Amino acid sequence: MLSGFALAILVGVPFGILAGSYRAFDAAFAPIALFGRNIPIAALIPLTILWFGIEETQKTMFIFLATVPFVFSGTVDAVVSVHERYVESAQTLGANSRQVVTKVLIALALPNIYNNLRTLFGLAFGYIMLAELINAKYGLGYLLSTSQRRGLTEHIILILMIIGLLAWAIDRLLLWFQAQLFPYLQRAE
Repeated sequence: MLSGFALAILVGVPFGILAGSYRAFDAAFAPIALFGRNIPIAALIPLTILWFGIEETQKTMFIFLATVPFVFSGTVDAVVSVHERYVESAQTLGANSRQVVTKVLIALALPNIYNNLRTLFGLAFGYIMLAELINAKYGLGYLLSTSQRRGLTEHIILILMIIGLLAWAIDRLLLWFQAQLFPYLQRAE
């Protein structure tokens, strides 16, 4: 799951920064992201099985395809939300367009990009349960599938509680990292 989400970050964040910074990139990539965000996630499973088989590569690519449109769109929103006065100030001080993007837009959008990724990680965590229902040999998705076939409702409820607690613990850990990376946000609140 981590590799699929990391791949979505490696693709979605840079393209999102470009699209948020330059209208031509936004015009090119926004329709693709809109399309990707509106595809039912479960519909990607048969496609990824056809393309990548039923091993771990399928799960990685499923997570990638399911999350990259959201990573892209969240990054675009974070860059676009940077107030114009910062861009104008940098330009007044002689910054060229590359410097505006690297020194102003990315720097000011980074906390929002991170927060968006933190939220999307929870979504990806849910998606992997869906992907693990297909040919899983281990993991919580496998336990869910096995418990469902055996009619063990109490096991399913327990597994769902474990998934919820795991997701909560990971979110708290990512929130702690956010406080370490952007301590000035904590002081402002």
